[in-house]
Amino acid sequence: MTDSALSAEAQKNNALLAPWSGPHGGVPPFDQVKLADFKPALEAGMAQKRAEIKAIAENSEAPTFENTVAALEDSGRTLDRAMTIYSIWAGTMSSPEFQAIEKETSAPLAAFEDEIIQNEKLFKRLETVYQSPAYKTLTPEQQRLTWKYYTDWTRAGAKLNAKDKQRLSAINQKLADVFTSFRQNLLADESTFILLESEKDLAGLPEALVKSAAADAATRGAKGKWAISNTRSSVDPFLTYSSRADLREKVWRAFVNRGDNGDTHDNNRLITEILQLRAERAKLLGYETHAHWRLENAMARTPDAAMALMVEVWKPAVARVQEEVKDMLPLATREEGKKAIEPWDYRYYAEKVRKQKYDLTENEVKPYFQLESLREGMFWVAGELLNFAFTPVTGLPVVHPDVRVWEVKDKTSGRSIGLWYFDPYARQGKRSGAWMNAYRNQERFRGEVTTIVSNNSNFIQGAPGEPVLISLSDARTLFHEFGHALHGLASNVTYPGLAGTAVPRDYVEFPSQLLEEWLLTPEVLSRFALHYQTKKPMPQSLVAKIDKASKFNQGFETVEYLSSALVDMKFHLKKADSINPDAFERETLAELGMPKEIVMRHRSPQFAHIFASDGYSAGYYSYLWSDTLSASAYEAFLEGKGPYDKTVAQRLVKHVLSVGNSVDPAEGFRAFRGKAPGSEALMRKRGFPLSKK
Repeated sequence: MTDSALSAEAQKNNALLAPWSGPHGGVPPFDQVKLADFKPALEAGMAQKRAEIKAIAENSEAPTFENTVAALEDSGRTLDRAMTIYSIWAGTMSSPEFQAIEKETSAPLAAFEDEIIQNEKLFKRLETVYQSPAYKTLTPEQQRLTWKYYTDWTRAGAKLNAKDKQRLSAINQKLADVFTSFRQNLLADESTFILLESEKDLAGLPEALVKSAAADAATRGAKGKWAISNTRSSVDPFLTYSSRADLREKVWRAFVNRGDNGDTHDNNRLITEILQLRAERAKLLGYETHAHWRLENAMARTPDAAMALMVEVWKPAVARVQEEVKDMLPLATREEGKKAIEPWDYRYYAEKVRKQKYDLTENEVKPYFQLESLREGMFWVAGELLNFAFTPVTGLPVVHPDVRVWEVKDKTSGRSIGLWYFDPYARQGKRSGAWMNAYRNQERFRGEVTTIVSNNSNFIQGAPGEPVLISLSDARTLFHEFGHALHGLASNVTYPGLAGTAVPRDYVEFPSQLLEEWLLTPEVLSRFALHYQTKKPMPQSLVAKIDKASKFNQGFETVEYLSSALVDMKFHLKKADSINPDAFERETLAELGMPKEIVMRHRSPQFAHIFASDGYSAGYYSYLWSDTLSASAYEAFLEGKGPYDKTVAQRLVKHVLSVGNSVDPAEGFRAFRGKAPGSEALMRKRGFPLSKK
């Protein structure tokens, strides 16, 4: 069944069912979306794909790549489009009305996925293609696609007996439901805020933060006061600048206890259930633990390999934290009479140490880091490395008025590459953090199809006419997520299932972490780090101070992240029948020797990476693993003519960015770098001593 097989009347009455129309190969019809359309669109999309799958499975012709694998790749286009818009709403427009739809549809969608994978006739055809002599005659990309379908489906239970398949599907449906509850509970707690009542509560806060807090309070019906939203983009700056220790503690406690307040939004019971279900599923699929199942086709391959890297980095990171605390304590004693650094003090006193050691503060840097100027800087970097040009596009439908769109073209040929959507600001119903979405993958399978990607952030929008100034850390995140977008835009494959970021978790963060390196290059700073008032570039003296302080606070940053990654892995290696998340977290951190001055970047009840989906479960280590690749890759540029070496950039595009998952990532990296990665470049990047092996 094709798009045309859906009745014209159905497509007319439900925009989610119609092929995307308009310029640029068609665009998402955001302006026509109605909440009432989601459920019938998903049901119609599933029905259409079910008919397509039936036709493939019952084809009387002998199985071939074209009539089985390619047909599978071409199936479910209507459902894919509907799911794209559904996921955008879930992440950025999650009203109570939409959340009710999510709760109703999450389990049926999971059941439908299992229904396809567990179709015995279909899998038999797929297996026949994979094991036939003709497999060797396929193109490398066709072989890769066939291998991916076969291994993914085998790992997802296609070979189980009927009884085990039934139980597996029940587990997946329950997990989908619990994931949705976890996500919605977290969103509810992140919708809360701390209200600052008087000007005394603003002590130490920079003017830009005060203005954004006032604007936030006004939107919440508290004009004349100041609101600190319970999201990282509001909390981190407050903890960095507020000289009120009592308010720092109040804001910090609200933030670290999201999902852990013993109320209707408490996530602990859900975590216990998720871990039990994952352990049962892994056993059913023939794996020792959930972690062993998840890592089998990752770059790391085994939990032992991932743990070895994390432990190697953990020890010097903890040692660095001890040095950082030693530097902070005298200042804290002198200013507030403190005898110890509390977790809500760390950012505040780290900022003071930075000033003392390097004569540098975030407030000095921020006036030069205007969001819109840095966005132009990212475009310029993409032009230098990938030959991309970005042009604003108006008149296209968007999910919210804050969203803007750019067309991406090749600077030389003018060839259209795709569209880039930018959704920069926090709002009610939008999940916290920053991420990239692929609205449409590049392909040449059924004609040339260009990429549509988005970058999503949660910056606090200032008063009308006020520029949005961001921290150095947020600027790095901006470049990081743009790296994901470039990975999608640079894709040059035949099949959409292998395009762009469709790679293992511990590889997908490699291009994004690599792009962070270009933020502080002199070329970007001199052109785009312009003072928001004077428009003058960042003075060289300030650039030099930033460079000198580049490894400052690496102990905190590494331990904050790595403690989360280690707890994630240990959660998923544990074989106990029932796990109390709070107790397990405390005990694990104690065993690791977690510094008492720091908490995990993501405490368990708010750890959406691993408990709002299977996404990064037993995989949060991926950022560290990928950083071994990105650190080595950046050294390849430095070994050449520098960050803008065209030859190295072309090699990166050829062997990494353009190939997606059409080649084995390990082979792609070796082809780019000439060697496999080790931990040495990573340790140099973070300023840690090299391990003695």
